[in-house]
Order: sequence, then structure tokens, then C-alpha cells
Amino acid sequence: MENIKEKFEFEVSPEYEGMRLDKYLAEQIEEATRSYLEKLIDNSYVKINSKVINKNGRKLKSGEKIEISIPEEENIDIEAENIPLDIVFENDDFILVNKKYNMVVHPAYGNYTGTLVNALLYYTNNLSSVNGNIRPGIIHRLDKDTSGLILVAKNNFAHAKLASMFTDKTIHKTYLCIVKGNFSDENLEGRIENLIGRDTKDRKKMAVVKENGKLAISNYRVVEQVKDYSLVEVLIETGRTHQIRVHMKSINHPILGDVIYGSEDKNIKRQMLHAFKLEFLNPLDNKEYTFTGKLFDDFIEVAKNLKFDINKYMI
Repeated sequence: MENIKEKFEFEVSPEYEGMRLDKYLAEQIEEATRSYLEKLIDNSYVKINSKVINKNGRKLKSGEKIEISIPEEENIDIEAENIPLDIVFENDDFILVNKKYNMVVHPAYGNYTGTLVNALLYYTNNLSSVNGNIRPGIIHRLDKDTSGLILVAKNNFAHAKLASMFTDKTIHKTYLCIVKGNFSDENLEGRIENLIGRDTKDRKKMAVVKENGKLAISNYRVVEQVKDYSLVEVLIETGRTHQIRVHMKSINHPILGDVIYGSEDKNIKRQMLHAFKLEFLNPLDNKEYTFTGKLFDDFIEVAKNLKFDINKYMI
């Protein structure tokens, strides 16, 4: 029996009444290519109300329950691609990349080109193999439209040591974000600690939950406020999927440009969230490291348009 890597479950809400099955799935699983989803439908990996459906154009009805199973990836050859990388630092053990926005970290769901991994394979032959050929060197991830610092292991020994820092919470990651709304004087700093799990009403989202979730901790500090917006630093102690985005929404300050957890803004192309700083004691050489990743032009432009004093972050 074929191994199933992941399952998604969705309940069709009224606004999707009459939509094609393949189009609906493409909207719900943004990382997947349309052709990949069509192949899953053709090969009986999709059920509606527990019945296998093989018709891509099947029109949906409100309230229907959809289940899609994602099979384990085959040994796919990922091609090296000459995609420019912003290398912040490199030694024999790791590479620190300042990832641009609109870039997926590693191939998945039929999306096998244009990722950070494709770029890394072109840049170097030295990447750890702990996570196989789909995710060589990858220790942690950033969302497609979150920019900033990401640590990549060059060998398996370094991978194990560096990965343990994330588990032990000895690596300190600080993000910079622009959120909607202003904070009261007593809430200019805060700690958010709760459980994050799948949103029971929308399986493509994460949410603060009371059970069946994982502990998530974020510490925030408001740097500056202008009319209706705030510039915030967030230091995370855990690394849950969409953690900062969910936490900012939970305190009624969604990240500007976040269409999943906030609202769409036609002038903002992506969520204004950047992994700005990485600090850790490197167990491989026993040295203290502090790295910063420069802001990308779109973040700077939005910040300046809102009249934030962003110059101190423009390293």
C-alpha cells in the first residue's frame, strides 16, 4: 500500500458553491501546482463525502466534505537552477541566506522549480542529506511570502547540531513586521503563549486552539506607531507553522498584506513579515553569532509610505 505523507480535509463553504473541484483545491493548497492536483484527482487520491472522485471539473456543493491524500514523494531529481541568492554568511558547516519573498523553500506538491533548494543546488555541491533529495540542507522554513534569514546545513553533522538548537530553543529569531492598528500604552510589549493547530473550519489555516495543538510562544515589542499601523519586533521561542501570523491576528493586529489571516490590500503584494535577526552560540565552533538580513525594497517602500522611521533597519 502506498504511503500517504499528508491529508487535507475541507468543508465547502457557500461562496464556493458551483466551483470546479480542481480550481477549489488549487485555492486551498496554494503551494501545489494545478497539474499536480489534477493528477491526484485522476489517480483516486481525492474523495468527496467519502466517495472517490476522478472528475477534475466536478462542480462542488456547499457543505460537501473533501478529503485529499498526498502520497510520499518519489525519488525525484531536483534540478539546479541559476537563481541569485543573497548569502549573508558561509563557512564549512552552514550557509545563511536572506531569502526573498515569493520563493518557496523546498519542492513539494508538484512544485519542483524556482525554490530555494533549486538555487542552493546550483550554488553548492555541499548540502546535508538528512532530509533527502527534496530538502537537502533545509533545517527550518519560512513561508513563501515571508522574507529573511534561513539557515542551511552543508553536512549531516552540522545539520544535526544546528537542528538541535531549534529543538532546545537556543537559537534566537527576531522578526520585523508591520501590523494593522495601534497598541495601548500598557500593551507595547507582550508575550503570547498558547496552542496552535489546524483551523477546524478551514484546514489550510492554522489557529489558536484549546486542544490538539502545539505550544507556541511569541514575544513582541512595538517599535513605532503611526496612524492605524504599528512596526513590531517579534522574538519567537517556538517555530510553529504561520506562528507570528496567527499570533498577531489573535491579538487583533493582523500583519499588513496577509490575505490568509488579515484582509487583502491591493497596494500590498505580500505579508509585511521579515526574519530580520538570528542569534546563537554555534555548537560547532563555540562562537557567538549575530546575523541580520537586509530588508527588501517592497518592505522598505511600504514602511516609508506609512511614515515609519525604517532607516535604522536598513543595514
